[in-house]
Amino acid sequence: MALRQIRMLGDPVLEKKCREVNERTPRLKELVEDMLETMYHAQGVGLAAPQVGVLRQIVVIDVSDAYQAEPEEAETEETAQAADPAAEENTAAEETAEEVSALPDHTGEWQYEGPIVLINPVLLESSGEQTGQEGCLSVPGKAGDVSRPEYVKVRALDADLVPFEMEADSLLARAVCHEMDHLNGVMYVTKVNGELYNVAEEEQEQEEA
Repeated sequence: MALRQIRMLGDPVLEKKCREVNERTPRLKELVEDMLETMYHAQGVGLAAPQVGVLRQIVVIDVSDAYQAEPEEAETEETAQAADPAAEENTAAEETAEEVSALPDHTGEWQYEGPIVLINPVLLESSGEQTGQEGCLSVPGKAGDVSRPEYVKVRALDADLVPFEMEADSLLARAVCHEMDHLNGVMYVTKVNGELYNVAEEEQEQEEA
């Protein structure tokens, strides 16, 4: 595996449509592995092949860390559960129900905990609407508010070119839509409600509040 250079806003490759992947090759395996390593190194939740200069319909996503509770919130929940065993049981049941509702049926094993590889993804269904903050590894230090579907259903090939379908909502649905846009040469900055803002300034204002 190796880190690849992430192309930045203004690079012509980010405005081009990607071609389908039709063959499983060692180069494909290497590309997917490199994309994952590059995404993790840059601390992103998604990366599309054109962002590393390859015009192929390949996306990698991992929103696992984004679903983790904040330390203070986790500590509060643990304290409450220790004081009330019934609360612990109810909380576990609620978390299980919530997680299962967001999981697609991928041979009974696929979960959003961990990396997702989407090759030649096709949007089958979408519904609802959510508006929230988005950033992009190709536009470092910036963010903006973008409206996306709340729920999506996608058909794609996995890293072994095995077809599957997945459903997603909330943050995962947002990430899927964002990365699939890249495959069509569309940057999120064209969909921002209002203007882009500096992430560092936004975080500082939140801390001061």
